[in-house]
Formats: sequence, C-alpha cells, structure tokens
Amino acid sequence: MRPSLQALVGAWLIAIGLALPATGAPARSPDCQDVPPGASLREHLAGAVGGEVFCLEDGTHEGPLQISVPVTIRGGPRAVVRSAGQGSTILVDGDGVALQGFRVDGSGGRFDLLDAAVRVRGDDVRVEDLRVGGALFGILAEQCHGLVLRGNTVTGFPEKALGLRGDGIRLWEVRGARIEENQMLDSRDLVVWYSPGNVFLRNRVERGRYGTHFMYSHGNRVEESRYVGNVVGIFAMYSRDLELRRNLIAGSHGAAGVGIGAKESGDLRVEDNWLVDNTVGLYLDNSPLDPDETNLIRGNALRFGEAGVVFHGPSARNHFHGNRFAGQRVTVRVEGRGSAQDAEWRGNEFDDYAGYDLDGDGVGDVPYVLRSLEGDLTARAPSARFFRGTPAMTLVEWVGRVVPLFQATVLLQDSAPAMRLADPPFVPGSPDAG
Repeated sequence: MRPSLQALVGAWLIAIGLALPATGAPARSPDCQDVPPGASLREHLAGAVGGEVFCLEDGTHEGPLQISVPVTIRGGPRAVVRSAGQGSTILVDGDGVALQGFRVDGSGGRFDLLDAAVRVRGDDVRVEDLRVGGALFGILAEQCHGLVLRGNTVTGFPEKALGLRGDGIRLWEVRGARIEENQMLDSRDLVVWYSPGNVFLRNRVERGRYGTHFMYSHGNRVEESRYVGNVVGIFAMYSRDLELRRNLIAGSHGAAGVGIGAKESGDLRVEDNWLVDNTVGLYLDNSPLDPDETNLIRGNALRFGEAGVVFHGPSARNHFHGNRFAGQRVTVRVEGRGSAQDAEWRGNEFDDYAGYDLDGDGVGDVPYVLRSLEGDLTARAPSARFFRGTPAMTLVEWVGRVVPLFQATVLLQDSAPAMRLADPPFVPGSPDAG
C-alpha cells in the first residue's frame, strides 16, 4: 500500500509545483567599493563609518567577520565568505546592516556556543539571497527587532542524524521580523522561541525535524509555505494567537509524524491548509488550555493520512468548520478515554459519510456520526495500539460498524455534513494557483 500511496502523493505534489522562484544576484550599486578575493574584507569593515556599500568580487573571502556599523555587503553567487573553522562566520552586532547575494560557507562546530554561518544581534538587519552551507547553524538571530530574512537557501547535512544537525533558521527573542521566500533543506529545525509578532511567508522547508517550531511565541503568522518530508510540519507549544493559512504540509511520516500540532496553545486559526500523507494531520494536546481561548480549524483538506485529527486531552473549544476528510485510515482518534463530541463539528465533508441529500442543498439530511471500536479497545488497553494498521485491528473496526452488539461509543457528530466542498486554493507558485 505504501509504495502506491507515495507514488500518488508524489505525482500530486509535482502537479501543484513545489519549486520557489529562483533569485538572482543583487543589482550593483554605483557607489560600490569593490573588494577582490584575497583582500582583507575585515580591514574595509574596520574603517567603515556607516552607509558604505562593499561589493565582493567572485572568489573566496576569509571569515570570520564582525559587522558593527550600518553597511551593505553584496556579492554574486560565486563570491564566498568562508569560515576559518571556529565560531560564527559572520557576526552582525550593529543596526541597519544588509547582507545580499553571496555564499557563506561553514562555521565552527560547537553547539554550546551556537556557531552559525550568520549570527544577528542588531535591529533592522536584512539578510537576502544568501546561499548558506556547511555550517552547524545556518542563520541565527537573537534579541533583535525588524529583521528581514528573504530569499535565502540554507542547506544542512543530510548524512547526519536529525538530532546532530544544527537549526537552519533560529529566532530567539525576535520581534517584528519578516521571514519570506527562504528555502531550508536537510537542517534540523526552524525554531521560533520567545518571539512574538513575526510573519513567515512563502518559505519552503524540506527533510528536517520541525518545519517551524513555536515556543512561547504569540501573534505569529505562517502563510503560503511548503513543508515536505519533515517529521513535523508546524508545531505550537505554549503559544497563542497564531495564524496558519494556505500552507502545504506533506509527508510527515513515522511514529511522530504530525502535519500541524499544538500543545497547550489557544486562539489558533488554522485555515485553508493542505495536510497530505501525514501520519497525523492535526494533533491537539490540551489545546486550548485557557478556558477563555478557542481554536478555529476551517477549510482545510486532510488527505491520505493514518489519522486526520488526534486529540490528547479534552476537545472542547475547538471549532471544525468546512474541512475535507478523505483517504484517512481513521478520521478522528482520541487518546485515552473520551470523545471528540465536546468540539464543534459543522459543515465538514467526510468521504465515509453514508447519508443523502434529497433536497439538494449540499448538506446531508442525516448527521454524520463517527464510532470507533478500535478507539474503545486501545483506550481500555493501551498496549493494543501495537496492532494499529494490522488486518486484525481492521477486522475489529469493521465488526464495530456492522454488528450492533459490538457498536462502539460515538466519537463525534456533525449535524450538517457537507456533501461536496471546494478544495482550498493551491499554494501560490503552483501552475494552478489563481
């Protein structure tokens, strides 16, 4: 089953187009000070007073660099700033700095010192169109405001285990940043910790651990981004007021595979996302926790997963409106004794709905009711989870549906199920995007 499913999902991903538009070298400024390879870029920076533009000629420029005044450093893709093998390769600890267009190769290897290709500690810094590789951490920013990361490609170490790679992009106490049109490949995580009020737009993250991991980070927005082949797409921990819209999250496999997850997080808006071929499409762990908060899950397409929605803890104050569930082995699963009936289900489409629409208004004339004998069994005997996906457990579920004597408790009920909903819009950048 898995090879044919992967082939189907792979063809579907290719059909909607996953490549981000390529970015070119930055335009040359008439006031550029040319810096040839082999010359000391550090000497140019030491004498800078602010406002200068340094243009790197093709070739290798030695790091490490420390930039403390508001200058711009530009270069084409054949201009390389190379690590000396220790520490961070470029350290920006001044405001108003811009890095544009060149490559950054390598860094030190100490996790405790957070050695990075580019490390930012200043406000209003722009890092654009860089190609970063061979570094422990890619781009690391801390305690800054107004950061712009745009059009960068960060490549990690695919040969290393996920836990031994550094983060591709890491934000710590960063406010008011725009993280746009970046690609992060084969790194560990895109981490957002203690960082409120940032925008993540049209990014692409592949083959990592956490596509984007929010921790104590409120008021962030993630839109029109693509997360493919990560363990987890987007995960929110102890964060509130997040907007997750029009993203594609696919191929989150393995026992920990989750498309979108939340732990003790509330006031989330999860809308118009594609959640495709994930072990779990949406995972809610005691979310929302605060009794004054709610979560809105609306207009999403959940397809080809092991479980569409999994609740760990209460399901109350979660509102599911107009979502499409298709090709899931299990539509909803509740871990532990409980049900999903405390959540609000309205106007969702379920591919296993056996009702009818005699008046033709697009709404089923009888409610959609989900029961799961498998869920009852695993709640009473957690060790039975070992048999999930086996023919034996499939038979248990089938018996629960056709033999009234063994009928399971109701997990959820949608009183107005939709007969046919429109798909969410494709992720921008695809041939079908409007």
